Amino acid sequence: MSAPSPAPRTPTDWKSDAMRKRIAGRYAAERRFRLLGLGAVALSAAFLAFLLITMMGNGLRGFTRTEIALKVDFPASPLLLDPNAITEESLNQANLPVVTSAIAHKELGKGADDLLSPTAWTTIRDAIRADPKILSRTETISVPASTAVDLAAKSDGSPEAEAAVTRLRAQRLLSTGFNVNFLTASDGTDPTQVGIWGAFKGSLLTMLVTLLLSFPIGVATALYLEEYARKNWLTDIIEVSINNLAAVPSIIFGLLGLAIFLNVLHLPRSAALVGGVTLALMTMPVIVIAGRNAIKSV
Repeated sequence: MSAPSPAPRTPTDWKSDAMRKRIAGRYAAERRFRLLGLGAVALSAAFLAFLLITMMGNGLRGFTRTEIALKVDFPASPLLLDPNAITEESLNQANLPVVTSAIAHKELGKGADDLLSPTAWTTIRDAIRADPKILSRTETISVPASTAVDLAAKSDGSPEAEAAVTRLRAQRLLSTGFNVNFLTASDGTDPTQVGIWGAFKGSLLTMLVTLLLSFPIGVATALYLEEYARKNWLTDIIEVSINNLAAVPSIIFGLLGLAIFLNVLHLPRSAALVGGVTLALMTMPVIVIAGRNAIKSV
């Protein structure tokens, strides 16, 4: 027996009121969903903009430094330096920290040590080193202020620091300018004198060591495994090992570098050397896998 034929299907009446209501409802739901998506994107963008503005507003303060104009009468100061014979040894023996403190007490009054940075004397030393003839005249030198004064000048500080800032501004001795030392100096104990150059240079050297080691070895390994290596149990073990190493967490490579390169091989405690070799080991499996995929696609 043959199966009964299906009953004929009634065509959809797209012009009926019920169908028009259904279509209008779908269009309305689509518009609501689109507006909801746009609202979510706008909200995310607003939070991102708030985060970036907050970070930039607070971070830009690190590129500025508060300075105090200190009038230095070099002929009347106890500096026993010959302008015609300025050497590093003579500058080191001039006892500039004590002399700077004495000049600050004379010009700024009581409590001057709390207004100046502990390394303010280095600014006077650099000025003498740049122009030894300055020792024969009176010169106004802008020296870095202390951390408390710097914070009070940029934002909220202690009542004592804010009072000192108000007094110095009234005397037109306080100024805030771009902190060049933040880009050229290295780390230190004085927040007003530290910079990022040491960390930045170390990062560049580390990436250079990583690139010189991982890139040529990784590309050569990928080329050999894909084009020249025979398919046997040894290459299978190598491929599995490379895939497993690519999934190993970075902390494991860090512990490996500490245990092997420092404790066993006794390499120099250099972040650029040991860190670069460790990063090369960590990135090499990724380069090998990406290189093999690129060769296959070609």
